[in-house]
Amino acid sequence: MLRTKNPCGKVPNQLYLAMDTLADEFGIGTLRLTTRQTFQLHGVLKKNLKTVLSTVIKNMGSTLGACGDLNRNVLAPAAPYVRKDILFAQQTAENIAALLTPQSGAYYDLWVDGEKIMSAEEPPEVTKARNDNSHGTNFPDSPEPIYGTQYLPRKFKIAVTAAGDNSVDILTNDIGVVVVSDDAGEPVGFNIYVGGGMGRTHRVETTFPRLADPLGYVPKEDILYAIKAIVVTQRENGRRDDRKYSRMKYLIDRWGIDKFRAEVEKYYGKKFESFRPLPEWQFNSYLGWQEQGDGKLFYGVHVDNGRVGGQAKKTLREIIEKYNLDVSITPNQNLILCGIDQTWREPITKALAEAGLLEPKDVDPLNLTAMACPALPLCPLAQTEAERGILPILKRIRAVFDKVGIKDSESVVVRITGCPNGCARPYMAELGFVGDGPKSYQIWLGGTPNQSTLAESFMNKVKLDDIEKVLEPLFTYWNSTRQEGESFGSFTNRTGFDKLKEVVDKWAESPSAA
Repeated sequence: MLRTKNPCGKVPNQLYLAMDTLADEFGIGTLRLTTRQTFQLHGVLKKNLKTVLSTVIKNMGSTLGACGDLNRNVLAPAAPYVRKDILFAQQTAENIAALLTPQSGAYYDLWVDGEKIMSAEEPPEVTKARNDNSHGTNFPDSPEPIYGTQYLPRKFKIAVTAAGDNSVDILTNDIGVVVVSDDAGEPVGFNIYVGGGMGRTHRVETTFPRLADPLGYVPKEDILYAIKAIVVTQRENGRRDDRKYSRMKYLIDRWGIDKFRAEVEKYYGKKFESFRPLPEWQFNSYLGWQEQGDGKLFYGVHVDNGRVGGQAKKTLREIIEKYNLDVSITPNQNLILCGIDQTWREPITKALAEAGLLEPKDVDPLNLTAMACPALPLCPLAQTEAERGILPILKRIRAVFDKVGIKDSESVVVRITGCPNGCARPYMAELGFVGDGPKSYQIWLGGTPNQSTLAESFMNKVKLDDIEKVLEPLFTYWNSTRQEGESFGSFTNRTGFDKLKEVVDKWAESPSAA
């Protein structure tokens, strides 16, 4: 498997077409859109690796830092809105990605024989922040001033977003950066969250998913220095003796946020200001036709599981090539076609529909927010199915909805992973399925539609064939006792797991009595 690195999910036209061709020539004929706004290309043979990587690089792409113990792809809202806060979030994400990109030339020496492919200069503020060592952050005279020779204890994840926009699952990242604007709408600074992360290990209770904590506020000109200070704090203090506990969330859990903040401030050289008020988070999928704000349109294409293949892949290529469109990958595994003229709307809509890529209004709401990791047969960590199993599971959930009288327009956020590492962020779902053995899942409940609440483990080792025995009593009870407009996740949190387990147990004894 090969993974690209696409800050903000941005994919130039040239790169998309190259990836599409590579999937056919050297992969398994499909492209996989990921939950961190990148591509995965599966089935690449070792003998073809240099050809594939050099092609990616020569077409304005990169895989540098897409894996490993360093900063991974930086998320940001994928929508191409011409809006100050969104544009500033995207620019900041790109600057953070540049700041934390490895500086050694070995990557290009290896894959393109040292050839200079792109001549774009990085912003001077990025170079200045990286080279600044006024607070002891850097390894002097090292080709890797931030990473040194040992890099970070574990992978590191950052997301940037506009206030209120939780399309990026902001609280699940090691660092979450939120644009703060003044009354005139001008970006003036950032609120920073730290210590989120999804991965855990089954039956090792000292490993856990965690939501990020508020760290503080910084003026906009200081953001790169603050990010660097946080990364260096993790570099110097994160555990390296046991990879299960190497993510920054465990350092913050061990120290507490106050001690962590004080340590970061030593490298930052300033005190963090108080958190600025933020509006309530909203999940944005950016699907369907929308105005960009510059006279052009964008179209968010719903892609089940992010797997682009078959006629859908062929049609997307034809559209992207014919109209010379750039695209963006969303954190929900969907694809945005950007910069569309008004006159192109009708033929594009028609072509997509003929390829089975339906408008959001014609897709089951369950599918619109659902996510799954690749799992079997593509991931060696998988304990059971996720991507290949989610569509049948969603149909079964809809059948239970129909049986208990829940409307077709209603939905819950469902996420499925084949193992507990949590790549599809199941611990934020209203209904999460976490692989726990062959055809067996842990069920997690309690996330909310705006991705602001952490779910909790409800039941272990639920066999795939038995999920209705859990879901039917839960959905029946939700439908009959919920408050007006109450989401399933909010309902489970209000009701409490003791009562919900009692409902499930009573149903198992006598469904009619329950």
